[in-house]
Amino acid sequence: MIKLDILSDPICPWCYIGKTRLEKALADVPDHPFVIEWHPFQLNPDMPAEGMDRRTYLETKFGGKENAVRVYGEIEKHAREDGLDLDFGAIQKTPNTVDAHRLIHWAGIEGKQDEIVNALFTAYFHEGRDIGSREVLCDIADSCGLDAAVIGKLLKSDEDVDMIHKRDTHSREMGVNSVPTFIIANQHAVPGAQPADLWIKVIEELKEKEANA
Repeated sequence: MIKLDILSDPICPWCYIGKTRLEKALADVPDHPFVIEWHPFQLNPDMPAEGMDRRTYLETKFGGKENAVRVYGEIEKHAREDGLDLDFGAIQKTPNTVDAHRLIHWAGIEGKQDEIVNALFTAYFHEGRDIGSREVLCDIADSCGLDAAVIGKLLKSDEDVDMIHKRDTHSREMGVNSVPTFIIANQHAVPGAQPADLWIKVIEELKEKEANA
């Protein structure tokens, strides 16, 4: 098996699109060699703990309403092409994602990372839920079979906060400056939401290499 590490942020639409494209490839090649692990990367490491108004965030980031509308119109177009009906209008707040990343980490310990990552993307991009809210995160944990009471206690503590920040910082120091970034076998970095066809080609090349080893 080959490790596929994915650096992602659950409020990143390209991360959701990239995950969807990867999953299409994995479905087409069910005997793929990948073992997947998700890793924290914050699009907004300086985001206030309480998050900020979505419209203010986008207009500040993209230099005004017109640019924000243009950028997200393009993202929405690509998402639809990949079968994702995203509801950007339902999103009222851009959250701080440290707690969401802590939840993804804890889910990994229980072997439920994929379920939690899926649930976070769904909650944010389809339901407009505030995934910076600990109540929402506990509800998501519960829906994926994690113990919501335990998750709630952990979220109220500082457990693994420093670890999330250190992993994020380490990735930046290694040269990662955008997500999604996929790292194959701890050697090859594949940045961006690559099409399913590319992933199928990568899988075929890896299988051929293994067969010839």
